[in-house]
Amino acid sequence: MSRTNGNGTPNHYSAQTRRIPTPGKATVLALGKAFPSQLVPQDCLVEGYIRDTKCVDSSIKEKLERLCKTTTVKTRYTVMSKEILDKYPELVTEGSPTIRQRLEIANPAVVEMALEASLACIKEWGRPAQDITHIVYVSSSEIRLPGGDLYLASQLGLRTDVSRVMLYFLGCYGGVTGLRVAKDIAENNPGSRVLLTTSETTILGFRPPNKDRPYDLVGAALFGDGAAAVIIGTDPLTGQESPFMELNYAVQQFLPDTHNVIDGRLSEEGINFKLGRDLPQKIEDNIEKFCKKLMAKGDIKEFNDLFWAVHPGGPAILNRLENKLNLRSEKLECSRRALMDYGNVSSNTIFYVMEYMREELKIQGEEWGLALAFGPGITFEGILVRSL
Repeated sequence: MSRTNGNGTPNHYSAQTRRIPTPGKATVLALGKAFPSQLVPQDCLVEGYIRDTKCVDSSIKEKLERLCKTTTVKTRYTVMSKEILDKYPELVTEGSPTIRQRLEIANPAVVEMALEASLACIKEWGRPAQDITHIVYVSSSEIRLPGGDLYLASQLGLRTDVSRVMLYFLGCYGGVTGLRVAKDIAENNPGSRVLLTTSETTILGFRPPNKDRPYDLVGAALFGDGAAAVIIGTDPLTGQESPFMELNYAVQQFLPDTHNVIDGRLSEEGINFKLGRDLPQKIEDNIEKFCKKLMAKGDIKEFNDLFWAVHPGGPAILNRLENKLNLRSEKLECSRRALMDYGNVSSNTIFYVMEYMREELKIQGEEWGLALAFGPGITFEGILVRSL
């Protein structure tokens, strides 16, 4: 069902990095990603979605067409397929209790993508999988006991005493939360190597359009499926590991009285989302103070002196952040590129941004940057990062 993106060859970096890692600080040692086999061009999405859900309301089709243009997304990957809809036609029947069927699809799909992303990451890392000491597993797309972390560890052939942490249902900020947790584990367990994997599918939220659920159309126009993986560790081994980013300082913060702005609830029909129209404004009102808290740890004064790896929740959030902080247009280019190529893939997307950023930093050369994501709560996750 899934495949590794790219040409399959590891992208090794010179053992002599441009900057020396800070002793004891967590670094990103390798990165991998994977996607379902089905690629959906945005200009084909509307006809397919309307056909698959048997929608006959022309006003809904027109609204979805407008949304697809405003998202700036060009391509996305999806687990959903004609074969799945043929097997589970009830998924497009309004009001059908289909949580069992959705999990039958999502649970194995999420682990399969996580496995391929992890294998790609381990290949780039260049060390045996048995050297992984911890797993941090992030997903808002599966529900079961035991969780995908155990299935992943077994399929990768990891040691049975690998320490596992699951982070479920965090939404779009889950990837940066995973980085923060992996950072804490690595820095408090010298010599450890932490595999952080994120994997998401929109199967739980796929449903026929309904005028009473306008956010369903936003989700159809914006979200995609995929997985990502990174390996985190301190004090990289010279000649064996090639760190490209240091996780210097991390902060999580929630905004009081905003827990209903992003509201997701699991029901017999899957997961239902409601998204407040004031979400971009809430982020804009609070982002400057949050960023300055992170920047103070590096004694950085100017926003444009940083590189920016921002989770692209949507174009409105990126535009407001850019305007609020007076960022030069190229500063969010990697975020916009990830949104265009993959859509919003929830917790994974920050790693797609980081991969593009890794290439950009070979040219631009900024030392310090911020990795940011926003999600339910409203929760801000941020890390002051350093390019190596």
